[in-house]
Amino acid sequence: MKKLRFLFLLYPVIAVLHLHAQTVYVDAVKGREEAAGTAADPLLSIEKAVTLAGSFTGDEPVNIKLAPGLYIVAHEMIIKTAKTANDQSRFTIEAMTMPDDPDWQPEKMPVIQSVSSNNSNVQFTHSVSFLVAKNNVSFKGLKFVGNPHPDVAYYYPITREDENLNGLEVSQCYFIGEKNSTRLQSGLWAHGAGIHVDHCIFYNCRNAMVLIKGIKDFALTNSIIYGAYESAIWYGLSDAPFVFDHNIITHCNFFWVRPDKSQPAYTFSNSLITENDGYMGYIANDLIPATESKLTEKNIQKTGKVLLVEIKTEKQQPHNYLNLAPGSAGNDMPAGIFKKDKK
Repeated sequence: MKKLRFLFLLYPVIAVLHLHAQTVYVDAVKGREEAAGTAADPLLSIEKAVTLAGSFTGDEPVNIKLAPGLYIVAHEMIIKTAKTANDQSRFTIEAMTMPDDPDWQPEKMPVIQSVSSNNSNVQFTHSVSFLVAKNNVSFKGLKFVGNPHPDVAYYYPITREDENLNGLEVSQCYFIGEKNSTRLQSGLWAHGAGIHVDHCIFYNCRNAMVLIKGIKDFALTNSIIYGAYESAIWYGLSDAPFVFDHNIITHCNFFWVRPDKSQPAYTFSNSLITENDGYMGYIANDLIPATESKLTEKNIQKTGKVLLVEIKTEKQQPHNYLNLAPGSAGNDMPAGIFKKDKK
């Protein structure tokens, strides 16, 4: 009886601790699947961390912090909290060590590898890692690589299906695909407002981003898109103004593609867009070059050879891999994974 009374008295304390336990730690090397998710006792998998965070109230910010390591995900992970209506709290999934930290090295960046088969039939059959199902979600300091599952033709690391949602920030992340082995259809496949992408690198993805319905308050800044073999940006039927500034787009099939041949008054600023097969395009039976008559281009460079730092004979990845190499065009631009100058 005394034991039951003690547990009854302890229950409110546990409830309060759970209410405020909004930071979850994950470690792919040292974690345990049945851990508490604290810094001293981290979980093993992102999937378990996302499930745990889904039970939080939504009244306080949620942070999932990832230690260095390879994170294998086999299912769609829904980013949400228990608060289903008008949840405005910030939900962040981030690396413990960020690229601008003094002790950062490439091997400290958490790598997220999907091995899932197709797990979504929304609009078409495809595979998803993170399904953003709430407002104000951030991804920071992560490396996403493609999905090697033989049944998957379309893989999206980050998706958002609800066009009524707002606030999706992606910062200092890599998205790296390889169409013959680990295809990555696009880093983001998203609807809705407030999509802000900053200091990211998209390398050999079919598209860097596919943005569909309800797109407004979009911003792409300080980022490098290299080798997109369909288009750098696949942009829906939105006429809302956006911010496009200090980006480098190169070695892509098309720079910008729309679903039809209409041409809103886009504005592009302070960027290098060079060595692409096409510029603006639209989708018919194939990708068709489109008129550029309504574009406003402010300080847009269209010539110059872009060189990236890539692995050659090194045993380890160079510190600034897939950023601009010395002598590359665009080196005067603050584009790449670092927010601080690493020279």
